Amino acid sequence: MTVREVLYMYFLARQAYDRFVSVCGNPEQARNAVALLVWLDMGTISAIHHIPGIDAGAVGIVAEEANTILECLRYPKPMVPPIPLISALCMQGGVCIEPRFFAFHQDLVVRGVSHFLDGAGKFVFDDRLQVLLRKYETGLVGNPPELMAPYSSMPLDVPEDCRSIFITFSKGMPLLREEIFDYFRKKWGDCVVRVLMEKTTGGSMPMYGRIIFKTEAVVQLVLNGERLVKISIDQRQIWLRKYVPKPTSVAD
Repeated sequence: MTVREVLYMYFLARQAYDRFVSVCGNPEQARNAVALLVWLDMGTISAIHHIPGIDAGAVGIVAEEANTILECLRYPKPMVPPIPLISALCMQGGVCIEPRFFAFHQDLVVRGVSHFLDGAGKFVFDDRLQVLLRKYETGLVGNPPELMAPYSSMPLDVPEDCRSIFITFSKGMPLLREEIFDYFRKKWGDCVVRVLMEKTTGGSMPMYGRIIFKTEAVVQLVLNGERLVKISIDQRQIWLRKYVPKPTSVAD
């Protein structure tokens, strides 16, 4: 299978993404919402094919419901609120799906959504490839190597910095690295490479740290398009944001 064939296979997913972005304006949340619907579609629950044809108000509601599901999954005890529109779209395919389904199968949801984001999603959400595909279809270009290249579902190898989240603790309420590691492992499976903590002296407690995940998609799901996210682990709050490495100094 080529990259071009993958883009054709997920043509509806791209249409849904464009609609989510045009209505909601957050590309990261749009990608996650589409990935969730694609995962449902793989399980014979077809809802995504409705998105291109429904009105803007309904698109906004579906996006809100999808992102509410994903946001709830990062909490200790996920309680997904009612998702009437997604449920209704699934019912049109003859499948009844309830909010507790996502809470009960949160590890499967995360693995399935991450698999798409790290695999086909890398191409489906690539605006440059989409422009190139349109040029190919209209005869403006021949057979672009990027489109004719063989597709691999293996996640692309990205630097650790791109797979990292920076964490800060409440003063006097730090967590052990093992507690952070176990929190994500128990909820989302084997998704963490390691947890780094601030190096302190004199018995001082660390105030910040860094979580390195196995794939970039997990970072995208944890933050879900937000600059700062707060979660609670064992009744202690931590704040998470995208890791930005310090710029390296350039010698004169």
